[in-house]
Amino acid sequence: MSRSPLIVRNVSALRRALDNLRSRKASVALVPTMGALHAGHVSLVRLAKRRAEKVVVSIFVNPTQFAPSEDFDAYPRTWKDDVARLTAESTDLIWHPDARTMYPDGFATRIVPEGPATAGLEDRFRPHFFGGVATVVAKLFAQVRPDVAIFGEKDFQQLRVVTRMAADLDLGVRVVGAKTMRERDGLAMSSRNVFLSAEERRIAPELHRAMKESAALLRKGADIETAMAVGAEIITASGFLLDYFELRHAETLAPVTSTSDGPMRILAAARLGKTRLIDNIGV
Repeated sequence: MSRSPLIVRNVSALRRALDNLRSRKASVALVPTMGALHAGHVSLVRLAKRRAEKVVVSIFVNPTQFAPSEDFDAYPRTWKDDVARLTAESTDLIWHPDARTMYPDGFATRIVPEGPATAGLEDRFRPHFFGGVATVVAKLFAQVRPDVAIFGEKDFQQLRVVTRMAADLDLGVRVVGAKTMRERDGLAMSSRNVFLSAEERRIAPELHRAMKESAALLRKGADIETAMAVGAEIITASGFLLDYFELRHAETLAPVTSTSDGPMRILAAARLGKTRLIDNIGV
């Protein structure tokens, strides 16, 4: 039977718990989450266990990365199920602060990331987002002081922003990207998938299919404009409202004009009904 993880909710208790975890100089991995855990999150925890001796999972729905028009209150919260999943994975510690702990009265310091955070992808539609992400992740890194932190590749621009921030600020954390976990039909696992209606869920895998079609054409030598237009047409014809469908350099997220420009990534965001889906694949 798996041992229940220690659950801490304030910084002083977290520091004491971490001191105990490190009592024999054990390495620590952090998996930052907003809860509503699914098999994709479990894969991050399992990767963390391979990269470090102790695993900390944070569960905090971060209000600063939601715009007033977005779904902060509606974001799924499944605390009991989350604890059960993490218990089954032998997680060592759950860091579960509330908003007052993370942003106490008088809080006045925020990080404003540039570089990959201003690539014209998610930031074009959610200009508030990466400032909120960078600030909360910097706080999590300072609180937990992990040796390694695991982030999923599904939020690829976020992964690049966090990686750049950790390097630029000399935070001493190795950021590791984990492969996107998918349903059998190709849909990227996401906590927001629960908002899809039955019909929308049937359509949703077309986003992944469109990316695969464009990637296959690029590998066969098609020009970028033609290959990307094919994927975009699949997405819009399926009933999505497309936000972006872009081919970018996989490291810098800069636009590419030639398939010889370096490692490439297709990144997409589209709305299906009231649900916004994001995804990406390597080319």
